[in-house]
Amino acid sequence: MPKIKAFIFDAYGTLFDVHSVMEKCNELFPGKGESISGIWRQKQLEYSFLRQLMGRYTTFREITKDALRYACKEAGAELSRDAEEELMASYLKLKHYDETEEVLEKLKSHQTAIFSNGSFDMLSPLVEQSPFASLLDEVLSVDEIKQFKPTPMSYQLVLDKLGVRREEVLFMSSNTWDIAGASSFGFHTAWINRKGVTMDELGVEPDYEYRDLRGILEHA
Repeated sequence: MPKIKAFIFDAYGTLFDVHSVMEKCNELFPGKGESISGIWRQKQLEYSFLRQLMGRYTTFREITKDALRYACKEAGAELSRDAEEELMASYLKLKHYDETEEVLEKLKSHQTAIFSNGSFDMLSPLVEQSPFASLLDEVLSVDEIKQFKPTPMSYQLVLDKLGVRREEVLFMSSNTWDIAGASSFGFHTAWINRKGVTMDELGVEPDYEYRDLRGILEHA
């Protein structure tokens, strides 16, 4: 394998725990937090894929809001404007996974970047409140080109912004669909399989599989 020059991380589910919103969901809707959090994430992904297919792009913030409204309806929770604002704000303060700062610290001699479907109005405050903001060289959003991952055009943004070749990138994600898209595009991929789930049958496989981010340090 050629020398890896750029370590690229998905944000949601890879560096940050999207289900850390469950605490706020339970606070506002006792007993329904797990259900709302799960449906919220499911619909957030579905809506980004569907909007890409329909050619009806909107920001990930708007998609996240629409997904939250659906999740609350599905869970039988009446979502007030104040509750909606509180829950949307919780997405700007997601908890990061324990090993993230340690791993980024050890990658300081390489290019490191986040590449996410999140729009900057969600990503920027999220990264800035984390303890590792200064350890990242770039935060890249598909909002710049209005093409959601996993389209090939979306991954091209990484090459255009960082000036590297496909074979010089190691891309990390906990999301199977993102790993499939990045692998298909030609990146080396490391699937961060935190929950021990099964890889999707999409005709592509990750180059590496780890239970957390520490595994990628063997490529540094």
